[in-house]
Amino acid sequence: MTARKLNISLLHGSYRSGRISSRVSLYAQKLLEDRGHHVTTIDAKEKNLPMLDRMYKEYEPGRAPQVMQELADIYRQSDCFVIVCGEYNHGLQAGLKNLLDHYLEEYFYRPSAIISYSPSPVGGLRAAVHLRAVLSELGMASIPSILSIGKVKDALNEKGERIDGKDPQISKKFLDELEWYAFALAEARSRGVPESKD
Repeated sequence: MTARKLNISLLHGSYRSGRISSRVSLYAQKLLEDRGHHVTTIDAKEKNLPMLDRMYKEYEPGRAPQVMQELADIYRQSDCFVIVCGEYNHGLQAGLKNLLDHYLEEYFYRPSAIISYSPSPVGGLRAAVHLRAVLSELGMASIPSILSIGKVKDALNEKGERIDGKDPQISKKFLDELEWYAFALAEARSRGVPESKD
């Protein structure tokens, strides 16, 4: 366990009945909390933002819907983001993409990490590649490692516990990387960030 604590926003975005994203989110939350970090889980279905019409920044101060203001406040306090992404037709879920697209500056200069999953052995990696480009454009470039979970129903039970006996070293490398980037960028942000060209 690291001696330093991160504030981590954990996002997942499936709207489907019987969704597996909840299992993966519980698994991710436990991994992060076992390292001593504070985790706030953001469930796109629970927040149920409308299909994107106006981004948070496009509202006058104090005029954004309450749920959008609450998320903005959480994101501003986050050191990094962990994104749980399932794969639908080689891409990421619409609900997750919609959740992400409502914000921009709140993500800037904070790293992200992708946990992908699918019922196939591929583990959602095709969606993760797509998501990585999205995260970079949003200003929270993802760390090099991706934690992918293939045959997810055989890998995790409903409590988010790993039941396939996979080597925990896989998740250790992923978490070590996330912490390194999060702490490094937090220190860099404390010294200031590049001016916006907008």
